[in-house]
Amino acid sequence: MIDQILKDAKEQMELTLEYLDETLAHIRAGKANPKLLDAIRVDSYGSLMPINNVASISTPDARSIVIKPWDKNMFQPIEKAIMDSDLGITPENNGDVIRIGIPPLTEERRKQLTRQCNAEGESAKISIRNARRDGNDELKKALKEGLPEDAQKRAEGELQKIHDKYIEKIDQAIEFKNKEIMTV
Repeated sequence: MIDQILKDAKEQMELTLEYLDETLAHIRAGKANPKLLDAIRVDSYGSLMPINNVASISTPDARSIVIKPWDKNMFQPIEKAIMDSDLGITPENNGDVIRIGIPPLTEERRKQLTRQCNAEGESAKISIRNARRDGNDELKKALKEGLPEDAQKRAEGELQKIHDKYIEKIDQAIEFKNKEIMTV
């Protein structure tokens, strides 16, 4: 019973960490990253699809992303989807590929992005704390159902250790992303 409670809490914390990693990957850090385009949907023959389903995406260097549509008819919809997105970048079409130049970030924009990263980290920490609280509530319920008090206290201690480990992982991820953003 205790093992299952701890396993569930750890699983919930792991999902939170994965979500944070995915969210941080979508925050532009001044370098070209194909994940920047993940949220953009393209109108392809009447249905909205991710760009990577209608074209190949590559990063030939740190400052540009190259999109090569598989169908020549997709140039216009891809360009329109990029322009309509919140990336704030204008694509260049040479008839063969679409290039997106990633401009260097201004100091003000870097600070804004670090604040966004810190906010994402804080919401992830709240989610980790909620998982710990849920685990503790389950342990208290188990105590009322006959679990020995010392076993419950030991399990709470283990749950706290798991919590601390995941909070530390979040801090490291945020610190790494902030360093990446602030590097000129």
